[in-house]
Amino acid sequence: MREETLPQLLLRNACRFGKRVALREKEFGIWQTVTWADYLRHVRDFCLGLVRLGFKAGDKVAVIGDNRPEWIYAELAAQAAGGVSVGIYQDSLAREVSYVIDHSDSRFVVVEDQEQVDKLLEIKAELPKVERVIYYDPKGLKHYRDPLLMDFAAVEALGAELHRQQPACFEEMVGRGRGDDLALIAYTSGTTGFPKGAMLTHRNMLSMAKNLLSVDPLAPKSEYLSFLPLAWMGEQMMTVSAALWVGFTVNFPEEPETVQQNLREIGPHVIFSPPRIWEDIVSRVQVKMEDSSWLKRVLYRYFMAAGYRMADCRFSKVKPSAGLRFQNWLGELLVFSAIKDHLGLQRVRRAYTGGAALGPEVFRFFHALGVNLKQIYGQTEIAGISVVHRDGDVKFHTVGQPIPETEIRIAQNGEILSRSPSVFAGYHKNPEATAEALADGWLHSGDAGYLDEDGHLVVIDRLKEVMRLADGSIFSPQYVSNKLKFSPYIKEAVVIGKDRPFVVALVNIDMANVGRWAENNHLPYTTYVDLSQKQEVIGLITREVERVNQDLPPAVRIKRFVILHKELDADDEELTRTRKVRLGYVMQKYADLIEGLYQGVPEIKVETKVRYRDGREALIQTALQVVEAAKEAEVA
Repeated sequence: MREETLPQLLLRNACRFGKRVALREKEFGIWQTVTWADYLRHVRDFCLGLVRLGFKAGDKVAVIGDNRPEWIYAELAAQAAGGVSVGIYQDSLAREVSYVIDHSDSRFVVVEDQEQVDKLLEIKAELPKVERVIYYDPKGLKHYRDPLLMDFAAVEALGAELHRQQPACFEEMVGRGRGDDLALIAYTSGTTGFPKGAMLTHRNMLSMAKNLLSVDPLAPKSEYLSFLPLAWMGEQMMTVSAALWVGFTVNFPEEPETVQQNLREIGPHVIFSPPRIWEDIVSRVQVKMEDSSWLKRVLYRYFMAAGYRMADCRFSKVKPSAGLRFQNWLGELLVFSAIKDHLGLQRVRRAYTGGAALGPEVFRFFHALGVNLKQIYGQTEIAGISVVHRDGDVKFHTVGQPIPETEIRIAQNGEILSRSPSVFAGYHKNPEATAEALADGWLHSGDAGYLDEDGHLVVIDRLKEVMRLADGSIFSPQYVSNKLKFSPYIKEAVVIGKDRPFVVALVNIDMANVGRWAENNHLPYTTYVDLSQKQEVIGLITREVERVNQDLPPAVRIKRFVILHKELDADDEELTRTRKVRLGYVMQKYADLIEGLYQGVPEIKVETKVRYRDGREALIQTALQVVEAAKEAEVA
């Protein structure tokens, strides 16, 4: 049989690997294993069960839930029958779920648990095309009697019965698959409105996997932990495409809250996370070291300094001295290995970050520890990846070089254009957006960038978000935001300045780290709102902003900022489900606050202090203080 589709690769792997572990899931504190033979059986039975229920080639199955083997079974089962999988983020609101299911024309919906069942029943009237809602965690659903509902195991039982009657049926269906068949519709994050459904073929997904793995090979014995949403193309790239291409083991955490513990238990060989995960790890390490004994702090600072020097030698491709190599070896023995083991990174051969830019400080941190962290660049419309750093050729201000079969060129307006077998087939029901994205036979990314002298791609920012101040100074809000988020005390930062006289920022504090800092400094607080508006916390964040400003050109330094009284939240439509800021919405929602930063107070420079009449010295940062500041503040 040809191996042009994902189900065809599953058949190959089941034949080749048989009893070897394909999937592993932690349930009730015990790692449950699924062999390749079992993997195939589940997919086959669910596929045939869908067929018994009336599923036909070209039909859509929407899947909602946490990362579990059943998600993969449902996806591959739909594809095996000639259908299409549609992923939905598990924390999507009811109206978001309704839009994706209806827009994709899904006839069947596979959900995880009672929470998702309730969500679907709530919007049942809005989903006339849906014929079945199939759940795979029956807890709490014993007394549900809606005829729309059906248990996952019951569907598998229907399929097993059909397989007994027609043993060749499944393989015949899989054999009819072609590489150009539609495999899934992946909905983009929708930073500017309703998400668009990117249609990806089996060839798109498998050519990406083949070309990435030709650069960074993995063995069938490799381990991977799948914990990012499977509705995201980045996770599909590893958990489905790459895993089926190579045959490595995919592990699923017990709960989203146990990911860090499960990561330590598995010790994966490859890991892929968006920048926020890597930034959170840096913050945790920094804070834990501040809370440790004086001896550990001294050892950490001494050997990290050596690790940074070693990392800089690697970046610049300069041979380190014998003394530095010995220091680094000793640091690995005494400090680095313990930190990596605690983080679950001890066995990692390659760690990837993608989805957004990652600050250079974070890159240097992990390379100082000896973690081979590499940037990847791509988008949903190119099956997740088109550019990656090569081992030993990491330049942290770039995203690397194109993978094989991928061409990159820069348009006259600075936009990054791509062409490869992984470029998607178009947007579902949106020919206008498809024509715009694929104009002249190239995928238009919407990102601004350039190729350096070594052929590395440098991504500046979204084309529409590379901004100018009123005086013409160019700056990248994303770059400034990333530098702010390197602080363990800043979780999110929205940087604003387009056509304005200077740059300002809306800041979210990191509740856990700032809370720990407050406790160590005997500062009482009750809630996030209370903590975020404390004068001491304002001073703490002021010092972090001052540190960032030292590395920025004078014209684009942050002159004012405000600590928001709440965290930006996807449920409030301030973030996408992949936690990207919806800038337009945030600027509209906080327009009065932003205007207050520019107009409510005479310009205050971060490098100076502000003295109140009662003798307090601080920077005016909060929304509640803007009006009074104009009356009370004097620049010291």
